[in-house]
Amino acid sequence: MKVTYDAAVDVLRILFNDAPIAESDEDKPGVILDYAEDGSLVGMEILDASKHMNNPNGVEYAVVGVKAA
Repeated sequence: MKVTYDAAVDVLRILFNDAPIAESDEDKPGVILDYAEDGSLVGMEILDASKHMNNPNGVEYAVVGVKAA
């Protein structure tokens, strides 16, 4: 997973994998979902991101729970 914030255009982007993007849909105003050819979710973009987060220059990441083997 890769998270980028572009301050010049105020867009937060989260990529879940490296699959080529075949289609993008604006699911809700300001939220764009990117899909691969097979329909799987590749990533998402949040427009005007600084309006939706406290600190656009920092990211907190945590893994919670333990996946059963």
